[in-house]
Amino acid sequence: MLASIYLNKKTKTAPLAVFRIFFGLLMLVSIVRFWWYGWIDSVYVQPKFYFPYYGFEFIKPLGSWTYLLFAICAAASILILIGYKYRLAMISFFLCFTYIELIDKTTYLNHYYFVSVLSFLLLFLPLNAYFSVDSYKNKKLRSQTTPKWTVDSIKLLIAIVYIYAGLAKINSDWLLHVKPISIWLSTKTDFPILGGLFRLSWVHYFFSWFGMLYDVFIVFFLLYKPTRGLAYFFVVTFHLLTHALFPIGMFPYIMITSGLIFFDADVHDKIITKLSYVSRISKSAYVFSQDNKFKDLYSAFEKKIIAVILSIFFLIQLLLPWRYLMYPDELFWTEEGYRFSWRVMLIEKVGLTTFTLVDKNTGKRFEIRNSDFLTDFQIKQMSTQPDFILQYAHMLRDHYIEEGLKPEIYVESYVTLNGRLSKEFIDSKINLANENETFAHKKWIVPFNETIKGL
Repeated sequence: MLASIYLNKKTKTAPLAVFRIFFGLLMLVSIVRFWWYGWIDSVYVQPKFYFPYYGFEFIKPLGSWTYLLFAICAAASILILIGYKYRLAMISFFLCFTYIELIDKTTYLNHYYFVSVLSFLLLFLPLNAYFSVDSYKNKKLRSQTTPKWTVDSIKLLIAIVYIYAGLAKINSDWLLHVKPISIWLSTKTDFPILGGLFRLSWVHYFFSWFGMLYDVFIVFFLLYKPTRGLAYFFVVTFHLLTHALFPIGMFPYIMITSGLIFFDADVHDKIITKLSYVSRISKSAYVFSQDNKFKDLYSAFEKKIIAVILSIFFLIQLLLPWRYLMYPDELFWTEEGYRFSWRVMLIEKVGLTTFTLVDKNTGKRFEIRNSDFLTDFQIKQMSTQPDFILQYAHMLRDHYIEEGLKPEIYVESYVTLNGRLSKEFIDSKINLANENETFAHKKWIVPFNETIKGL
């Protein structure tokens, strides 16, 4: 009964229109930025080998055709921005952007994952029902109201990102030893005005504790109207500062603009009015007739289907970050269950990994030069992540089988985690050519033998 009452609640459509505009604009900037800096070529065209996600090996690199995927994403972003052919544009963006991200997990970042899951969510929301080309051309699409859950679902996804990121920071390395934040801040002493403070221990503790408290509680302050304005000031300040200090791309701007969804619809109406004035768009694009002020945007059947899909979607988002509990040993060391869990900037790992091939036909052994097969960025990522190491070992095995050898692949790997002394990472006696990739724990990872307390 309560669920039925909630699903029938209405709110103004303006927040969805504002969210659509800023989402489309930021995605366009992101795509152009990636293209401008030549990263399409260096990340997706030049590499000789790619690290696919387990279970998604069918996603293949496209070489120079990758530019087409980025072009489609850019075109789709423009269409999303103006709200033209919105559903087709969002589907195209989601599929192309997600395909790009699945090509090589070397490029995995939390905000890329966020964009993919957010894009999926937005497929089911009527972001073109207001202040869009679609609603201008087809007045039947235009509506002043939308089901309240369409706005709340975006808030819920943002809340999951923040709160899970905050809970992940409740660990002894972050709060008690202020690692890795102290490592990073100590390299920023030339930062304007604040740089001198980054040498001080108490400043490291302040950043660590404030970062945790911010992530855990900021959504609640955004939801509460009396504190919303001050909370959004902290959102803007926090993300601009992190952007200035750390190279995390467009993520700060995505979170700053996403935070607007927590404001009342009247605020978004004012934003729409400003945008209309600046862009000189006629009011006829967003003025409602009496017939389409309060229309129902979904049929009863559509409501049921979407309710099922989004229930599964959010259940996955709530449960997936906890899968690390199924694995033994320290999460930050093995990284089994680390990705897709909103663990943001928690570890600083540096590794040195050497691969040795032994030919069983002749008994000869020789050391592999990683730069013959991988880019510098891939080598860096591979050297600290066990699944990368296994995939690379399998690639070497297959490569040298084609050369007529019968290879065994052994690894000597040493890794430092959050400023600790370097220690052995992979069991050097294990022939990785014979190890299979599964979701099970990788027993050839040398145990961490330390405890990082926390969630």
